[in-house]
Amino acid sequence: MIDRDGYRANVGIILCNARGEVFWGKRVRQHSWQFPQGGIKRGESPEQAMYRELHEEVGLLPQHVRVLGRTREWLRYDVPEQWLRRDSRSNYRGQKQIWYLLRLVGRDNDVCLRATEKPEFDAWCWSEYWSPVDAVIEFKREVYRTALGELRHLLAAAGRPQAQASGWRSRDRAAEAS
Repeated sequence: MIDRDGYRANVGIILCNARGEVFWGKRVRQHSWQFPQGGIKRGESPEQAMYRELHEEVGLLPQHVRVLGRTREWLRYDVPEQWLRRDSRSNYRGQKQIWYLLRLVGRDNDVCLRATEKPEFDAWCWSEYWSPVDAVIEFKREVYRTALGELRHLLAAAGRPQAQASGWRSRDRAAEAS
């Protein structure tokens, strides 16, 4: 669904563990890392889309997570012109996203990157809270920075310290077979 301004409705998911680290997924057959995210289908609420995407991309169910909060407003980014597929029927410019901050209440081994027939990630790791900002593709950085900044205070409210910017504490996980 693309709105009249050319933005596709989407949800983004910042999944944290008990240490306040964030889930970071590697796109299948790419050297590209990102948070789980995906489009909102017609008739679906942002929260319903978030749970669907969480299962499709990470294999987690609602009982594996606790919702700590979400962004107040849509966050938008434009896709650079050279990345756009030109379709005479479309005025697509980019994405508008509602971002959710979730706490994993299950275990690391509840994560299953092959929960669906078309996995989106083939590896994952936990990373320091701010690390993904500099590693994500440039045109998405401001949205990541805004979402992380807006939601950061919820970690402290949930009993986790607010992480400062620091390097990777990576524990790569190979894709698991279901």
